Amino acid sequence: MTGALLCATAASAQQDQQVYLDPTNRLTLSLRFGLNISGKVKGIGTGLNAFSPNGNPRTTPHGDPYNYDNGYVYPDISGSHDGQTWYWGYDSASQVNLANDTITFDRTTANGIPSEESGDTDLSPGFELTYNRELGVKENWHHLRYGVETAVNYMPISFNVDGVFNETLTLVSTPYSFTAGTTPPGYNQPSELPYQGSYEGPGFVIGSTPSGASTMTPLPGATLLVQDNFDFNLWGFRLGPYVEIPFGKKDQFNLHLSAGLAAGLLDASASWQETYTVPNGGGSTIASGGGNDLSVLWGGYVGFDAAYQISERWGVAAGVQFQDLGTYDHNFGGRTAELDLSRSVFVKVGVSYSF
Repeated sequence: MTGALLCATAASAQQDQQVYLDPTNRLTLSLRFGLNISGKVKGIGTGLNAFSPNGNPRTTPHGDPYNYDNGYVYPDISGSHDGQTWYWGYDSASQVNLANDTITFDRTTANGIPSEESGDTDLSPGFELTYNRELGVKENWHHLRYGVETAVNYMPISFNVDGVFNETLTLVSTPYSFTAGTTPPGYNQPSELPYQGSYEGPGFVIGSTPSGASTMTPLPGATLLVQDNFDFNLWGFRLGPYVEIPFGKKDQFNLHLSAGLAAGLLDASASWQETYTVPNGGGSTIASGGGNDLSVLWGGYVGFDAAYQISERWGVAAGVQFQDLGTYDHNFGGRTAELDLSRSVFVKVGVSYSF
C-alpha cells in the first residue's frame, strides 16, 4: 500500500513537471499589422512639359513624341544638314504668319508645383504562416531551445496623393521659317489639318531650327488637380535561426527571439491623372498615366514573440518584428512612386499548433 502511494505521488510529481512546450515542429497562423511604412510620389505637375516622360501623348507618323503642344519639328532622314526639314507637323492655320513666313509652335509649362508629395498610406491587415523546427535543447540553460524558423506572409499596401494646387502656366511660342511665297499645306484647306510630315519625306520644308527668339506669355490663375493612386501587394518570406526560453509551472509560457533573411515580392500598380485648368475660358488639359511592376526586394528581420501553451498541442502567441526591405521606387509613365520599407514594424497575434 505504501509502495503504491509512493508510485502515485511520483507519477503526479512527474506530471506536474510535464513540459508543454516540447514540440519538434510548430505551425503558427497570425494576423499581421504593418507600421512605419510610408509612400511618396515624385514628378507631380510635369504633364504639360513635352519633354517629360508623361508629356504630350501624341506621336508622329515615325513614332516620335510631339515636342510641342500643337505640333512637332525634327530633323528628317537626311539629317537636315541643309538647315531644312520636311519632318514636321502642325495643328491650326492660326499658327501660320504669311507676312513673316513663319509657323509658330507652342509649349506650355507649369511652374511652382511641388516636385514630390507624401501620400496617405493605407495599411490593411495581412497574415503570416510560420513554421518552427526545433533542433536541440540546452537543459542547463533553463531548457533553452533553438532551431530554424521560416515564414511566408502577405500584406496589401496602398497610398494616394490628392490635392488642388494654384499654378502659373507659361506659354512659350517659338517661330520656324518657311520659303517666302509658299503656303504650308492645310493653310487654305482646314479639313486637311492637322498636317503631319513624314520622316522619310519628301514634303513641304521649313527651317529645322527656330528662326527667332521664343516669346513667353504667363497664364496666371491656373489650377492643378492631382489624383494619384498606388496599390501594392507585398508577399514576404523569412528564414533564420531562433531561440526560446520556456518558463512557468509547466513551461506553458515562452519567450521567442529570431532573426535572419527577409525577402519580398512586390506587385505594384498605379494610375494617376492631373488636370490643368486655365481661367477665363482657357480650357483644361489632362495628363494621365499608370502601369504595373513586379520587383523582388531583399533585406533582414528581427522578431520577438511571447507565447502561451493552452494544451499540449494548441497555443496562442503575440509578437513584434522589425524588418528592412529597403526602399522601392519605380516610374509609372511619368510618376515615380517611392515606398519606404526600410524601417517596417509588424505586430502580430496568432494561434499555434505543435506536433
